[in-house]
Amino acid sequence: MALTLAGALPMTSLVQAADAAVAHPETWPAAKSPLPADPQLEARVRALLATMSVEEKVGQMIQADIQYVTPDDVRQYRLGSVLAGGNSKPPGHPFPVASQWQALADEFYRASMDTTHGGKAIPVLFGIDAVHGHNNLVGGTLFPQNSALGAARDPQLIHDIGTATAQELRASGIGWTFAPTLTVPQDGRWGRAYEGYSQDPALVARYAAAVVGGLQGKARTAEFLDAGHVIATAKHFLGDGGTENGKDQGDARIGEAALRDIHAAGYVPAIEAGVQVVMVSFSSWNGVKMAGNRSLVTGVLKERMGFDGIVLGDWNAHGQVPGCTNEDCPVAYNAGLDMLEAPDSWKGLYKNTLAEVKAGVIPMSRVDDAVTRILRVKMRLGMFEAGLPSANALAVRSAEVVGSPAHRALARRAVRESLVLLKNNRGVLPVDPHKHLLVAGDGADNISKQNGGWTLGWQGTGLTNANFPGATSIWAGLQAQVKAAGGTAELSPEGDYKQKPDVAIVVFGEDPYAEFQGDLPNLAYRPGNDRDLDLLRKLRGQGIPVVAVFLTGRPLWVNREINASDAFVVAWLPGSEGAGIADVLLRTAKGTVAHDFHGKLAYAWPRSAAQIPVAAAARGEKPQFPLGFGLTYADRTDVGPLPEDPGLVLSNQQTGVYFTRGKPARDVTMRLVGANGEGVNVAAVPAATADGSLRIGALDYKAQEDARSLSWTGKGTGASRIELVAPAPMDVDRETNGDVMLVTTLKVDAVPAGDTSTIGIGCGAGCEGQVSIGQQLSSLPKGEWLRVGIPLKCFRTAGADMSRVDRPFEWSSHAGASIAITDVSLGTVVDRKLACPPETSQP
Repeated sequence: MALTLAGALPMTSLVQAADAAVAHPETWPAAKSPLPADPQLEARVRALLATMSVEEKVGQMIQADIQYVTPDDVRQYRLGSVLAGGNSKPPGHPFPVASQWQALADEFYRASMDTTHGGKAIPVLFGIDAVHGHNNLVGGTLFPQNSALGAARDPQLIHDIGTATAQELRASGIGWTFAPTLTVPQDGRWGRAYEGYSQDPALVARYAAAVVGGLQGKARTAEFLDAGHVIATAKHFLGDGGTENGKDQGDARIGEAALRDIHAAGYVPAIEAGVQVVMVSFSSWNGVKMAGNRSLVTGVLKERMGFDGIVLGDWNAHGQVPGCTNEDCPVAYNAGLDMLEAPDSWKGLYKNTLAEVKAGVIPMSRVDDAVTRILRVKMRLGMFEAGLPSANALAVRSAEVVGSPAHRALARRAVRESLVLLKNNRGVLPVDPHKHLLVAGDGADNISKQNGGWTLGWQGTGLTNANFPGATSIWAGLQAQVKAAGGTAELSPEGDYKQKPDVAIVVFGEDPYAEFQGDLPNLAYRPGNDRDLDLLRKLRGQGIPVVAVFLTGRPLWVNREINASDAFVVAWLPGSEGAGIADVLLRTAKGTVAHDFHGKLAYAWPRSAAQIPVAAAARGEKPQFPLGFGLTYADRTDVGPLPEDPGLVLSNQQTGVYFTRGKPARDVTMRLVGANGEGVNVAAVPAATADGSLRIGALDYKAQEDARSLSWTGKGTGASRIELVAPAPMDVDRETNGDVMLVTTLKVDAVPAGDTSTIGIGCGAGCEGQVSIGQQLSSLPKGEWLRVGIPLKCFRTAGADMSRVDRPFEWSSHAGASIAITDVSLGTVVDRKLACPPETSQP
């Protein structure tokens, strides 16, 4: 399917039309479930539904996160489903193994089947984001991220990865994954672009049926949803990869033809492969949130495409529908969603939904349709007969299944097939393993970096190689093969060496991220930070042939880095089996090529940092490397110097960073407000408020004067504070909706008795949210630097409008308090997470 002009260009007059977000189902492709009507199963569903109370029905329609729900809650409210979000783990096990997931799944299962206090025994569904293998399981096999797999152009490989992932899920007691992602990303600035297989809808369509068949088993055969397979989820319906400027949870301002032909390309094949769940997107289509768009959810998905499984909302996405909150959204149910993901808001949602069903706001016919679909999927999975999750045959022998040699070999093959060669001047590759190699760059021996986001945590950050038992770093793979051949290898991330190497392999690239944290203003790689470029140039300037291995989830502007290398390999985010890189880069000990480059770009690469290749193609502009490009060892053409004009002024400003290395981020103002209410902007330190109640000075943390000391004196009778003031209001609603925190790297030196310190976020005149932290500060170790985080949702609950934040940080204290700060930013990795106080706690 070719990318049309309508799919690449923003809408103009069509967007302004009154019906721009109303779909016309008759113009969409029809589909049909491959599963024939099962009269016996449907009769079981009807019989059970007829005995259920309205309370039990509503419970089935709500999914809560394990961080905010207990087995006793499931027992009391008869909830139909629980999920483990990216940062949610079995209690007390931040790095869980299979047996710990099994134990938790058993607890929830027992609670759902307990009828001691009434209610029907309906097994609870347990879902998790297993998006590149079972990525929340220590010791599991981690496959390349989807943007890498698109380059492999191999549907059978995708099927086999789905099968292996299902087996490791079952081995941990979990029967449902929120995968595959069938998005068709059109803008690499989007922080979730690596979750999409390709910008090409035809490739996504080819992969859709393959991965669903791997996860669930082939429909209409005995393997379908048997004990070795799991429920798959096609997501995110619809258009999340086509939002304006690549904004996460943004608005796809495109015509219906583009929405249908590009962004829906994977759904018909997925439905015809028997996918059992479709997750609705956070995003909007021409200004209307997907979770409230009945014409698409009911008209297109359920009626035109014949989808008979569960339509699931994303993480509190219903709360973004106009007129809704996280705890109340009849609009989403009436639009056709069957189950709402309400991780931390489930209790309020249950209460309000129950009242709305009883009042007829949500028709009972809609409720019965939703619960019928939920029960149908549970029965298709065999949940009523399966028993405890830990009793599954794969769970019983989980030690043999999780990270098995067969699965790791499959992942290693996936790495080999997905590598793309962009440059190989002078035939530097393949490298002779008998030589002396230098392996440099911060990605060389960094398993976390080679995996990226959604790895043992939502953002994939804060990890070390020790967190990945059984995995192999790129360095380890190279070292083993070179040693076996009789050569030598030296590891130096900084590029220093004891013996001058014959070849240098430099591994570098993006640090782990997921949505929010990964969004970019342009496609420049590390703007303002030339550390990796300098390393490449340094080694090449010493007369050493340089092979660059680039770790990335998306195409970025790296023309300078390509020019500074003799060979340039895109390794994407290859997962746990780093040895797959060595398989292709090195000759065998006998001097032959065992594995040639196979990958072809599934995304075009930009000619400048300002160029968005898909949109540029619609204007007739050529990218630097087109869709489908990829060299092999047979190609002898050298790549000449590439243009190094970025096309814009590059800035090293990072999204969500407000204060760094002791100074405000660009355009952010630091202000002190005294106990008398008078404020003063801080242009240099030392400084103080006019009344002398608060003083600021410089001190050293990791470098000279890279931190600021704050001392509250005895002057003045009220509180005084430091503020960071943004140049314009910022919308951090989407970050608030996730698990993002306001993170302050600080040192507490003194806390007065009965401290009433607060951290706040301001949002204009009369709008703010203040969180009391005095009692929690007193428990922090004195004189020790820590990253301290407060969930953004605490500030929202305290009254802040997170869609128009103009003061992203306020710290207020009284006389006797003394702290130091060096950084303030949004993040997910902290040393100490402060809880919302009782008055601002979530229900």
